[in-house]
Amino acid sequence: MNFKVKDHYFEKAKKDNYLARSIYKLEEINQKFHILHKNDFVLDLGYHPGSWIQYASKLIGPKGSAIGIDLKPVNKKLVSIKNITLFEKDVFDVFDAEELGASQKFDTILSDMAPNTTGIKSVDQARSLALVEKVCELLPTFLKQEGNFVIKIFDSNEAQQFIRTIQSSFKSLKKLKPKSTRSVSKEFFVIGKGYEA
Repeated sequence: MNFKVKDHYFEKAKKDNYLARSIYKLEEINQKFHILHKNDFVLDLGYHPGSWIQYASKLIGPKGSAIGIDLKPVNKKLVSIKNITLFEKDVFDVFDAEELGASQKFDTILSDMAPNTTGIKSVDQARSLALVEKVCELLPTFLKQEGNFVIKIFDSNEAQQFIRTIQSSFKSLKKLKPKSTRSVSKEFFVIGKGYEA
């Protein structure tokens, strides 16, 4: 069954001209929670290979703007899209939106980042949580008041406890395991709306 799911979404992404099957995770999140809007200013952390920023660029339209940042070299398949700007940088070395050519904070921050995995469940869970904690520390610098936030996390008791600690930072904080997530995967997404800096 897992391979059928993989094949379906992998083939669908190819057919729809998206760079990765993960597009359908963000699509489902957005259809349920409406985190991306026309004319939005979006930051995509760890954007590579680029299906999330592809999807965001369509929703925000020509007057919107999306910035992607990743340690990997800039994906040349995306550079022709006019409302996207890409950086080959470590986001944790960026201390101000101006370093990304931005004059304001972002309406929405997306993060589909994952740590380098070992296959050892407890190690991977701890690494994922550490990454999520570091991203959350960036929110006061980069996310607008009332802004939206989506981040991937590997499930664990510690992850669930951490989510409770950031609950008060948003008017609404929800969790979702999208249908296109492989059934064996422990990942899910946290969706924050109405950031209260």
